[in-house]
Amino acid sequence: MLSQGSVTAAYIAASVLFILSLSGLSKQETAKNGVFYGVIGMAIAIIATVLGPGVTNYLMLVPVIALAGLVGWYVANKVEMTQMPELVAILHSFVGLAAVFVGFNSHLEGLGKYVGAARTIHNVEIFLGVFIGAITFTGSIVAFGKLSGKMSGNALTLPGRHMLNLAAIVVSVILAIIFCMGNPEPSWPLVVMMLIAFVFGAHLVMAIGGADMPVVVSMLNSYSGWAAAVGFMLGNYLLIVTGALVGSSGAILSYIMCAAMNRSFISVILGGWGGEATGAQQEVEGEMVPTNVDSVVQQLDDADSVVFVPGYGLAVAQAQGAVSELAKKLRAKGKEVRFAIHPVAGRLPGHMNVLLAEAKVPYDYVLEMDEINGDLPQTDFVMILGANDIVNPAAQDDPNSPIAGMPVLEVWKAKNVVISKRGQGRGYSGVENPLFFKDNSRMLYGDAKDSLDAILKQMD
Repeated sequence: MLSQGSVTAAYIAASVLFILSLSGLSKQETAKNGVFYGVIGMAIAIIATVLGPGVTNYLMLVPVIALAGLVGWYVANKVEMTQMPELVAILHSFVGLAAVFVGFNSHLEGLGKYVGAARTIHNVEIFLGVFIGAITFTGSIVAFGKLSGKMSGNALTLPGRHMLNLAAIVVSVILAIIFCMGNPEPSWPLVVMMLIAFVFGAHLVMAIGGADMPVVVSMLNSYSGWAAAVGFMLGNYLLIVTGALVGSSGAILSYIMCAAMNRSFISVILGGWGGEATGAQQEVEGEMVPTNVDSVVQQLDDADSVVFVPGYGLAVAQAQGAVSELAKKLRAKGKEVRFAIHPVAGRLPGHMNVLLAEAKVPYDYVLEMDEINGDLPQTDFVMILGANDIVNPAAQDDPNSPIAGMPVLEVWKAKNVVISKRGQGRGYSGVENPLFFKDNSRMLYGDAKDSLDAILKQMD
């Protein structure tokens, strides 16, 4: 059994490690250290909490922790990189549901224990914890469904949806007043608010289009942090600090990603931007011209500078190892080879960076959109691997496009462009891409890994 002083010291150490973890995760070069700091910090937090004052029911606690650890270990070993976005989303839902349970437990346990200002503060903490937790829970489940393909990625835009959302907030405020004014506090306003928040959370995310899902994931990450404010109810200062770190960092990341997409942060979280163009989209003229492996190999041989643009299709095909090997071979021939990363490539912030790091692509080969866009007009050959919306010129050329104004990789300015794609379908957001029809673009149909393997075989 640890003393309260020892627990406090452990919590301070864990808080410092969590801050170091966030700092490390901000750069690819230090990301592994960031993960290590986070793991050690969480281990310290769990051990200090379990061995701290007031914890006596080890007969139940130890088996539960052991079972949860085994489940986490199994999932971490089984999940593939393509499933990481939906895994993160479903884990956020667990945080939200935990906040709901803690809120109700704190309400039932605290009946009659508080008076005056302390009672009001406690009730507000409970109400906000349950409200944010319920929104996070159902919103994360919907995000999981969209990211995993179990639900349509299209935005569900109900008539008067913003008024529905406003009504849900107004009713919740009224319920909060009833809950806090009651003596003792009635349970029914908390239950009704929870049901409203469940619907509210699901509706918020369902109204956000598929192309905005990376922002949704980071936004839900922020919500899960604020849901951890249940640390106030539990008197757990580490949980308060951790929730504040996660909540603020998630909000900042969401804002940065919205800025990278030229979207209003408020607009995205209140219902997305799909389907609200003021006029008809421009018609795409021409036809997609197919190419083959032989032609691509010849273009690579002739090129002095090559840029690869990875997208979600690369993750689906698990082709990161093949493109890394191809990059090594091209560099061995004296060619300049780089990777261009869009801030919202994939379906999770940093998704492509993680894939390339997994494939041992050196960090200095990987450039962000702002770093490489100016070099693309002088690039001989660009190969797009499963990306669509992030290389779509309609974002600049068509004011009525659903992605109008979104900063994109200007790959069409390169001398030659090859798009590796399974078929002629549209991207995740369902927006047509004029790039595929341009004179300097060619379509290499088929699985990205199979195509890259065939290219590698001919280059041996």
